[in-house]
Amino acid sequence: MRFLALSLIFLATVNVACAQQVFKVGVTTRDFIPAEPYDWRGAAHALRATIWYPAASEAREQAQWIGPRILPFISAGNAAPDAPPAPGPLRPLIVLSHGNGGRADQLAWLGAALAAHGLVAVAVNHPGNNALADYTVEGGSLWWLRAVDLGAVIDAMLADKTFGSRIDLARIGAAGHSLGGYTVLTAAGGVSDPSRLQAFCGSPAADASCKPPAPASEMREKMLARLNSDTDFRQRYEKAGNSYRDPRIRAVFAMAPGPGPVLTPESLGQIAIPVALVTGDADEVVPPAAAAETFAKAIPRATLKRFPRAGHFIFIDSCTMAGRIFFPAFCRDPDGVDRDSVHAETVALALEFFGANLR
Repeated sequence: MRFLALSLIFLATVNVACAQQVFKVGVTTRDFIPAEPYDWRGAAHALRATIWYPAASEAREQAQWIGPRILPFISAGNAAPDAPPAPGPLRPLIVLSHGNGGRADQLAWLGAALAAHGLVAVAVNHPGNNALADYTVEGGSLWWLRAVDLGAVIDAMLADKTFGSRIDLARIGAAGHSLGGYTVLTAAGGVSDPSRLQAFCGSPAADASCKPPAPASEMREKMLARLNSDTDFRQRYEKAGNSYRDPRIRAVFAMAPGPGPVLTPESLGQIAIPVALVTGDADEVVPPAAAAETFAKAIPRATLKRFPRAGHFIFIDSCTMAGRIFFPAFCRDPDGVDRDSVHAETVALALEFFGANLR
């Protein structure tokens, strides 16, 4: 029922010429192994990814959950595990990037909806910075390497025996939430300068993004210690100012992106591809003033959509009652804000954006 509602909203809000057939949704996983050398950031040597794709009409969708089987915390929508892909033309590919310490399937609400409308979506668990394994100092510090992960996943998807022949190389986009929003902006050409973030956080303008909760705050302290004691780590950290632009990515959709000050205004001003930004007015983790709003002003072809009263975690999967009890920070939204409604509107925006810019 949820994806039926999404489809109706899409058809009502997007130009009829852009409307697409609604497909069954397939879901599968891959452990992609990029060619060495690769900076694994102290984590396991595999990029675990979740893929949502248009499935054959006979596919049997079933509810997908995150958490204990008996008492799950989060709904990851409906999909048919390992179903055969639907036949048809070459399809756009959208790579998805989760937030700091998150996980790929927290973006199932978006990935599955894109697949239902004919796109292939793949979300990667970033090494050393995901909820499925231990965090590492490198994973929590060398943020710009997340853009390298997206490029490696594109390579792997194009080489994949199931999906490679089904993807249109000329129609590749990216979407991300929070630090994933920063990641897709980095892949679009944004260049990092960590000293800018340090200066911002030491100024009167410092906001909530300067006081991350554990374990991010603990990783920051460990990072500072490593910079003083570990030459190899310091050399890798100093590569923040390199460009990690992936020219295959032609449009990016960033949800509650941040932190804002780490990306240089000069590099943002040189981003030449279309950028769509969405954020919540009540973002308690990455306030829009120094992030989404700044990006919208600095990036030439950027648009910004603000959701009134919405918080930072509105852009992750919807939670069950158990999730709202055990994980209120992630699962509870401000009074008067409906997460599923925000998801539906965001999906419509994403479909319209990618439909217009990945032709």
